[in-house]
Amino acid sequence: MTDLMINKESKKKDAPPQREAEKVIIASKISKSFGSNIVLEDISFHLKKKENLIIMGRSGSGKSVLLKCAVGLVIPDEGKLTVLGKDMEELEGHELNEQRRKVGYLFQGGALYDAMTVRKNLEFPLKRLPERPPKNEIRDKVEEVLDNVGLLDSIDKMPSELSGGMKKRIALARTLILEPKIMLYDEPTTGLDMITSKEISHLMLKMQNKYGISSITVTHDLACAKITSNRICILKEGNFIAEGDYETLKDSENEEVRPFFQN
Repeated sequence: MTDLMINKESKKKDAPPQREAEKVIIASKISKSFGSNIVLEDISFHLKKKENLIIMGRSGSGKSVLLKCAVGLVIPDEGKLTVLGKDMEELEGHELNEQRRKVGYLFQGGALYDAMTVRKNLEFPLKRLPERPPKNEIRDKVEEVLDNVGLLDSIDKMPSELSGGMKKRIALARTLILEPKIMLYDEPTTGLDMITSKEISHLMLKMQNKYGISSITVTHDLACAKITSNRICILKEGNFIAEGDYETLKDSENEEVRPFFQN
């Protein structure tokens, strides 16, 4: 064996193992009930840094409650939920507000303020910061995020002048303006036609890659799941029943999983 071959073999043996991606959300055996209605039951999952996790499930299976737990709008009855290294149950007041700035939440309806122009909708979260940025920084940031979603020319329009797809883009821009480390998407393509839904899905992926965001997306949209997902979890009656990538789950023989991948 030559010296060169020996050196190569030595490097292979001495090479350190690849580090597993950091986990930005860790849920351990969390449960949540509302009265006698058990919504989440003893479930565990994680979200890795720069990963997009898709959660699929029927209506009422607990998907949106899971997102609300991750942002601190709902506290689990049991178990532990750690987000960006912080135990959500221990956060309150200023600490909780600071945590929520790091976790963007895109609501299903977009939740734009109808009486405000697009510009003012995007300025609003920046003006509410404890250390309010100067006017020129606010202006530049608003224009930057609008340009990112391809709607800079709509800056002075009212929400009533926008299509459904445009509203989704503006809502995404408003969420990204605070530079969150994690994005939570609740049915981001609901109510949109097939072409616009795919455009929004590709935009989500583009923003994830540009800003290095980790994300959880709740969706029924198979195209959205296929385009954006690194990993998919299937939620049924408060429990995860399957996990894997899109192709693996699509070809699953599991009778509980197959209906989710049938058009």
